[in-house]
Amino acid sequence: MTWQYSGPAGPGLAPGASSTTEGTGGAEVAEHKSVQRNLDLQRQWYGEPLGDRVRRLVVAFRTSQAQLAEVLGISAPMLSQVMSGRRAKIGNPSVLARLVMLERKVLIPGVTAGESEAIEQALADVRDSHPSVGRDTLPVPGNGEQVAWPVLREVAKPSELEQAAALIDGRYPALAGLLRRAANGES
Repeated sequence: MTWQYSGPAGPGLAPGASSTTEGTGGAEVAEHKSVQRNLDLQRQWYGEPLGDRVRRLVVAFRTSQAQLAEVLGISAPMLSQVMSGRRAKIGNPSVLARLVMLERKVLIPGVTAGESEAIEQALADVRDSHPSVGRDTLPVPGNGEQVAWPVLREVAKPSELEQAAALIDGRYPALAGLLRRAANGES
C-alpha cells in the first residue's frame, strides 16, 4: 500500500519527492504573463503576432526557421524568441524591413507557384538587400495628412500651395483645405 504525503512538498507527493515546478510556479506564471503581454504588444505594433507572420513565410518559401533567420539578418535564437513571444520586438529596423520585403515577394507569381528558382531568387534578393529605414521610407501611423505635408512642400512653396487651394476651392474644398494646411503647417 502506497501512502500519500501532504507536507511541504505538496499534496499527492510521496515522501521525499518534490514537484518539478516547486518554487517555479510563480516564475512560470510570470513568464506566461510576460509572453502574453509581448504578444499583445506585437499585435499593437505589427498587426499580429510575429510568430504567425514568420510561420507563413516559412511555409511560403519552403524553408526552415533557421534559414529564414539568416535571410532576415537575425540570429535563429533571437527569431525564435520573437516568434514565441519571449521578446516583444525586432530591434533592428532593417530586419523588419526585410520581413516586409519577404511578405511582398510571396506575391511574385513564381513564388506563389512554388517554383524553386523564383523562391531562391526572392530569398537571395532579400538576404543581399541593405534596406534603410528613415523618416521618408517608414510608414507613420496617425494623421496621414501630416505625412503628406513635407511631400507637398517639397514640390511647391507655401504661397503656391495657397494659390492652388484658391483655384480648386469651389469644386474640391476638402483638397483645398489640405493644401492650405500643408502651406501653413497646421493640423
